[in-house]
Amino acid sequence: MNRESCRLALDLGTTTLAGRLLGAGGEVLAEGKLPNPQAALGGDVVRRMELALDGAGQRLQALLAGGVEALVGELLSRAGLPKASIAAAAAAGNPAVCHLLRNLPVEPLLFPPYRPNDPAGSFHDAAPWGLDLPVPLYLFPLVSGYVGGDLVAFVFSQGPCRPGSMFLDVGTNGEMALFTGERWLCTSVAAGPAFEGGEISCGMALENGAVTGVRVRGDVLELKVAGGVSPRGLCGSGLVEAVGAALEGGLIDRRGRIVQPDEVPTNLARYIAETPAGRVLRLYRDAATDLTLSQEDVRRFQLAKGAVRAGASCLLQKAGVEEGEIGRLVVTGAFGFSLGSEALKRVAMLPANMVDKVRFVPGGALSGVGRFLADPEGPAKVRTLASALRPYPLSGTPAFEKAFLKSLDF
Repeated sequence: MNRESCRLALDLGTTTLAGRLLGAGGEVLAEGKLPNPQAALGGDVVRRMELALDGAGQRLQALLAGGVEALVGELLSRAGLPKASIAAAAAAGNPAVCHLLRNLPVEPLLFPPYRPNDPAGSFHDAAPWGLDLPVPLYLFPLVSGYVGGDLVAFVFSQGPCRPGSMFLDVGTNGEMALFTGERWLCTSVAAGPAFEGGEISCGMALENGAVTGVRVRGDVLELKVAGGVSPRGLCGSGLVEAVGAALEGGLIDRRGRIVQPDEVPTNLARYIAETPAGRVLRLYRDAATDLTLSQEDVRRFQLAKGAVRAGASCLLQKAGVEEGEIGRLVVTGAFGFSLGSEALKRVAMLPANMVDKVRFVPGGALSGVGRFLADPEGPAKVRTLASALRPYPLSGTPAFEKAFLKSLDF
């Protein structure tokens, strides 16, 4: 690579498309995100695959390709580089998004035995998919029908692992991997888009105006807002911390119910309001914004965090590993901002004796794709890692259903 060349790294998420342009020394020349345009047809991948079965595959492919093209164009514009400067390109994504990008049959993902039509892990001419790239695009290998290249990329980003290491990528799907020292196990749970601010009445992506943190200060809920401007909504980390602060202040009970004001013995009761749509937590209000968290928002968050907690518990049980034996828990994903261990403890998203082991890394999958692009032996190393990851299916199993029900309360 010469000085004017760059590498393109892509993370193809269900809700968000993320990308980086990297220089010859691995430096980030430009980074950005855009919503996945496929969300206009379906918020989750199951719905999109059902639409593909009904004949909408080409439309879904065109939407995704258009989103990727727009993202690449934005990155090149920020870096001041032409498209011809891209010397290498790679992408990681979940199985459904990868199949929809390639317009492959989705039946193998929707029906048993839930195996990818083509596990990828190879270079492709992306022109037939609607992508105009000057180089072949490497697609990270898929582990199974429900564990994708994004988890492979995230784990790859972290380098050699010691026993008792666990990795959690939280987005619309919660993908996780565990290394016991003798074997790798991995799984995926459907969390929904709440962690990315999706399907939350006041949810938004991380940008100026997004609440990224909430703390109880006496009888005040103190908001931390991106960009130092007035609040406009909650990104994923803001949602976690808002619920955590409401629990700490007694505004929400352990079952997730927004309580009545007279049940709160402090002046924090003033944050509870009755609206025509029901009881809400009013976090902020001015002439332009009425920022509220509804009971339905809290329930959606409970479903998302319950799925992640249950998935982690089941994976540990399958591996025969106790919670206290986890020495390293690396978390990445779509929160929008790093979370403190106290917030995670309050919302019971992870076992309490694991929370203090958490280390957040931003853009874990993108970092793995970037590492791959910089390593001449990247394809062989990624292929070896992917083949070592043993999938553990959870969806619909009695073990997961039991753990999920236990994980809903705070």
